[in-house]
Amino acid sequence: MTQVHETAYPRLKADPSAQDLDEIYTLTPDEITFIDQTVKRPTARTVAFLYLKLFQRLGYFIRLKDVPSAIRQHIVAQTGFARPPRLDELLQFDRSTGRERLVESLRRYLNVRPLNQDGRAWLQHIAETAADNRHVVADIINVMLEELVHHRYELPGFTVLDRLAIHAREKIHEVHFAGIANQLDGKVKERIDSLFKVSRDESSTTWNMLKREPKKPTNKETRSYLQHIRRLQLLVEQLPQPYIPVPKLKQYRYIARSLNASEMAELKPQKRYALAVIYIRAQFAQTLDDAADLFMRMLQNLDNQARNKLGEYQQEHQQRTDRLIGQLKEVLLAYQINGTDQQRVEAIGSSLIADVDDLVAICDEHMAYAGRNHLPFLIQPYKAVRAQLLNCIEIINPQSSSEDDTLIRMMKVLQGLRSTRHEMVPISLLELDAEQDLQWLPSAWRKLVVTERTDGRIATINRRYFELAVLYAIRDELKSGDLFIQHGERYDDYREQLVDDATLARELTEYGQVTGIETGPKAFTQALKVALLETAEAVDAVFPENAHAEIVDGRLILKKPPASELLPGIRQIDHLITEHMENVSIVDVLIDTERWLQLHKLFRPLMGTESRIEELRPRVISTLFCYGCNLGPTQTARSIRGMSRKQVAWLNIKYVTEEALEQAIVKVINAYNKFELPSYWGSGKHASADGTKWNLYEQNLISEHHIRYGGYGGIGYYHVSDKFIALFSHFISCGTYEGTHILDGLMTNTSDIRPDTIHGDTQAQSYTVFALSHLLGIKLMPRIRGIKDLVFHRPESGKKFAHIDRLFTDDINWQLIETHLPDMLRVAVSIKLGKISASAILRRLGTYSRKNKLYFAFKELGKVVRTMFLLKYVGDVELRKLIHSETNKSEQFNGFAKKLFFGGEGEIAENLRHEQRKVIKYNHLVANMVILHNVVGMSRVLKQLQAEGALINQEVLAGLAPYRLEHINRFGDYVLDFRRKVEVLADGFRILEAESAA
Repeated sequence: MTQVHETAYPRLKADPSAQDLDEIYTLTPDEITFIDQTVKRPTARTVAFLYLKLFQRLGYFIRLKDVPSAIRQHIVAQTGFARPPRLDELLQFDRSTGRERLVESLRRYLNVRPLNQDGRAWLQHIAETAADNRHVVADIINVMLEELVHHRYELPGFTVLDRLAIHAREKIHEVHFAGIANQLDGKVKERIDSLFKVSRDESSTTWNMLKREPKKPTNKETRSYLQHIRRLQLLVEQLPQPYIPVPKLKQYRYIARSLNASEMAELKPQKRYALAVIYIRAQFAQTLDDAADLFMRMLQNLDNQARNKLGEYQQEHQQRTDRLIGQLKEVLLAYQINGTDQQRVEAIGSSLIADVDDLVAICDEHMAYAGRNHLPFLIQPYKAVRAQLLNCIEIINPQSSSEDDTLIRMMKVLQGLRSTRHEMVPISLLELDAEQDLQWLPSAWRKLVVTERTDGRIATINRRYFELAVLYAIRDELKSGDLFIQHGERYDDYREQLVDDATLARELTEYGQVTGIETGPKAFTQALKVALLETAEAVDAVFPENAHAEIVDGRLILKKPPASELLPGIRQIDHLITEHMENVSIVDVLIDTERWLQLHKLFRPLMGTESRIEELRPRVISTLFCYGCNLGPTQTARSIRGMSRKQVAWLNIKYVTEEALEQAIVKVINAYNKFELPSYWGSGKHASADGTKWNLYEQNLISEHHIRYGGYGGIGYYHVSDKFIALFSHFISCGTYEGTHILDGLMTNTSDIRPDTIHGDTQAQSYTVFALSHLLGIKLMPRIRGIKDLVFHRPESGKKFAHIDRLFTDDINWQLIETHLPDMLRVAVSIKLGKISASAILRRLGTYSRKNKLYFAFKELGKVVRTMFLLKYVGDVELRKLIHSETNKSEQFNGFAKKLFFGGEGEIAENLRHEQRKVIKYNHLVANMVILHNVVGMSRVLKQLQAEGALINQEVLAGLAPYRLEHINRFGDYVLDFRRKVEVLADGFRILEAESAA
């Protein structure tokens, strides 16, 4: 059964404050007049006072025996009786038949009605509608409560709501399951049932094999995984498309993923078939994305091999290059001799070190690889992976998202050439228009692909180079969204996720008010142009007095501002805090924080119908410790007595999802934000985003070799508030452009800390990120490196500036922005409404596209916004110091989180991607719990130090930080000690009120 405190069902506080009593339970003159006119007897009149005020607070008529004495006494004191009725007299009336008559009078006065039979039928419908989009019973009850209040119904007992919600959820489950199962014929059902059986020639069930993910993309693994996709595709073709709301579909997918073959086989047939269909289709969508990722990774590997070969070639042939340079010198010297042209020719001839044809051939070979041209070196490694690359294209079957279907036709040619072994293929055999169909070829590829006749027309193509050129073009267009994968998830057609015209028109006015930007194209561009011009003029006016910036030989040079010195008092207080902090175990920290916030209540069985396990709290804490600190189930069972490996791993599978971990993270953040101490570190309006490498096993698709850090791993990407606590975490591959995820943390943030400014590293400098952040009302302020190489765009063509004119090297195409603003706003509104994520759009817009007009519009808008920021960055040294300070907080959090991830030598042992993402969330949650625990401890120590006479002011507090581990024992034997005294967290909220007044 759902607990009352998990819902919004109104309850009375056991110990209300004096302010609560005055504001909530004080009668108005009109209410007193009504009761005086309605009830005459003293006892009934007093009970009427109680019923009225308690109903206004609760929405239902509570029994007086359940009313806290403080509330009862406060209301009774307002009756004006010299001797008010005794409690036993009130309770006796509460049990009498007079209660119903009084309640009926109060219902008429309050204009409410009890829930009758018709009302129950209506409420059942409300519950079923809510259950269609919600899985947790408490959430369904909250929707019912809201509707009951809105329609002026008296709230029924909580158990009534609980039963209705559970019944509605089960009914919706049955409807969804039956709707899917009834579409399956007998053969398909038999096929699904066979997934849960172990065949003679296999060691595992097909169901478990369906859950496989690609390992390191070797040729053998790629071939095996593509065969797996083909088998899955044959199965999917026999299954219906489930038309179920997305939240429900996601929950069913979680449930199916958590069940093994034997557990699936034990389910009722309809449920088993429905969950199997949902999971198989979801897995197929993921495998299509995996095939695209494998395709891109193989091409990237080809690139790496070719570039390495080019480097080796250039080193090996350095002597020949020197010889050619020497030959050139001899020819030039021979040309300079005094004499006739004939004598010069003879001198040049005598200086040649080899036959002219041989020298020309050497020069041609050298020129083929000049300018870091690695393309000729792709041929050899391509031969080994050609079949798998073509198989990937055949499986994912990309479609064009624009009217330009050139690459679609090129793919057909590609498949036609699959069985060909000839190196050179006549253009006439390909059924291509040589002039039109090959216009897309970049010049570097064109030189290698086509062979022209003497009349300039294309005669033949080099088959291998043509194939490579098409494959690389497919890769780029998949990244940019010009090609999409039907039925995929990450590479699907993003246009289908954008809002329609009616929704855009309806939302646009409110959107403009919330973001503060003009939504009319002309007004938007005019406001932007004025803002850019004013910013440039302001920076130009004070540039001569700017001691930290200058232009030398046309290049901008920024001088590093002096570092801020830490006040001696801060070091002293920081040292005293370290000495006075209570020494605790890491497990004690988790126990204390969990008991403060009751985090175990957020973790529910995925199935929903199962009863909760006993002793949930110790199981949750053990699981947080296991995965958040990376001990693993086996080591956790050895370190914590009374806990088995299976118990820890089982809870992670059956109870924990990324969403549940995110809810726990938000709860910790909200509790942390109530303390005063973090308010000295930041306003909560700024956040910084940065990634750090986490070590991984090599045998999974997300693991890549990191160029900067070395070794295989993935990137944990965090958004850290200026108050030092992390708001959002994500796990991405090392090759992912981090800037595409910089806005997600702010758009999905549901905590009480609501930043509107984001700082990032240099990967946030791209035009498209600046453009989208501006449209979303987010201030993007990244750390800038290499500013001398960045382009400043002039507000108006021909506009000159006295001091900074040499910074501007390009103009803005304002007409392009104005023309495509409606399309850009459609994207922004879609993100605001949660139809698509910011990273999904930036992933498409972050890659050059020759077809997508939206890409060029976003890029042009980004030029304006980034130029404005760069000008402010140049003109305001304090802004640069602020950005540096905030990005340092992200780096400090990264180091702090890694120190807490001390088990398993800091290497994530999971190879499944959803488990890897959960591990990052676990660690994020544990880090935030330790930060909260540190702030509680620091607050108490500071209060103690202040009482002892230590000087503690705002400057001292602002110089502290919660990233402390000196007092925490992270290693050794751990005991789940729930008898340990834990002070109430509420005491910490007011701990520094005296200091804030100072």
